Amino acid sequence: MAELIRIYEENPNIREVHKVVNILKRGGLVIYPTDTVYGLGCDITNSRALERIARIKGVKLEKANFSFICADLSNLSDYVKQIDNSTFKLLKRALPGPFTFILSGNNNLPRDFKKKKTVGIRVPENNIAQALVRELGNPIVSTSIYDEDELLEYTTDPELIYEKWENLVDVVIDGGYGDNIASTVVDLTGTEPEVIRQGKGNLEEIL
Repeated sequence: MAELIRIYEENPNIREVHKVVNILKRGGLVIYPTDTVYGLGCDITNSRALERIARIKGVKLEKANFSFICADLSNLSDYVKQIDNSTFKLLKRALPGPFTFILSGNNNLPRDFKKKKTVGIRVPENNIAQALVRELGNPIVSTSIYDEDELLEYTTDPELIYEKWENLVDVVIDGGYGDNIASTVVDLTGTEPEVIRQGKGNLEEIL
């Protein structure tokens, strides 16, 4: 059964953050708040944890479109091919923020993602998410628990999220009520930015 841990977004308690990160390092799954909907995540380097998430989502790991949650853009070159100056400026304007940017992956991707041509990069404007990634020392692989077939409360109220997910994950962070609109997904692999999914972020405001 999962543990429910309260962490305040304004000032995340480092002891609680440590506790969650230790669970992640041991291959645990965490549900955590972002600047959009709550996410389901694990350590990017843990194959067993990645397989668990893929199983929960009902997809094969090699075909799953998970996002890489980063604390900032400093580790971008670890996972994506070199980008031009205008693309980098766009990312700087948009992030942290409610966007997922699809970029071309490089040859240094973790083993489980070696066959992926592209990766989704996300830097949420949420202190809890950023603290987890910084403390972990590498990105969290993540997918939203947003589901249009579910009642709205399941994606916004952490206690209801816990009731639904307590037997599937190892820890649920109560970071207050979440949003019920997912991130805007923007493909940057072509000649022009292309919105794949319109969500909370408005691309026009940052172009």
